[in-house]
Amino acid sequence: MSTRLFIIAITPALVITVGLYLSDRYDREPLKLLLITYILGALSVIPTIFVEELLSVFNVFPGILGAFYTAFIVAGFTEEYFKRLVVLKVAYKSKYFNEKLDGIVYAVFASMGFATIENVIYVVYRYSNNPYIGLYRGILSVPAHGVFAVTMGYYLSLAKFSTIEERKRRAYRRSLYMPIIFHGIFDFILMANIPQLTIIFVPYVIYLWWLNERKLSKYLYDSRSRFIGTREKRK
Repeated sequence: MSTRLFIIAITPALVITVGLYLSDRYDREPLKLLLITYILGALSVIPTIFVEELLSVFNVFPGILGAFYTAFIVAGFTEEYFKRLVVLKVAYKSKYFNEKLDGIVYAVFASMGFATIENVIYVVYRYSNNPYIGLYRGILSVPAHGVFAVTMGYYLSLAKFSTIEERKRRAYRRSLYMPIIFHGIFDFILMANIPQLTIIFVPYVIYLWWLNERKLSKYLYDSRSRFIGTREKRK
């Protein structure tokens, strides 16, 4: 195994997790719980691979339909389901999940754990002869997992803290199917082999970043406001 390729593979996810951890300044999550979430996110690659292999057997669709099935069902559904499962089992009911920003933090840590292992598989082993694969995945694929996670965490927090049962159920469902949709579109554009479709890839990525930066900024502001409000009450 090439040490250089290994470092290239793990760096993007580590940069994202450290950056988010430092951004959560007012009510930072326990490092131990974050590490568990990250590690289990990494281990979720194992069941994901098995399920993706199983679902691929049923891909009997020709051409563009086959690409659609792979993008949305094989990759999108399976990967987002298991990353979300980690958050639900590890952090969602924890006492430390006590503000809306936490949903995004835990979802990103689970997703970056997943993305770390996936990136090692692609960069170090599967496409080790391609000198550009590390760069491509570092600026597109790994951050994309983070963007999908922001959407997932945003809706998980809405579900957890909503006081209206119907809104809680709706947000809970969206925490799964919205990341699947975003993930599926991302992969489908790359898999469909339609030149006209690739034209919208960069605008789509920019749109995803813009949309989820707003979600993250909103919860960062809420976290700050909550911290200031708590501090004022103690005076």
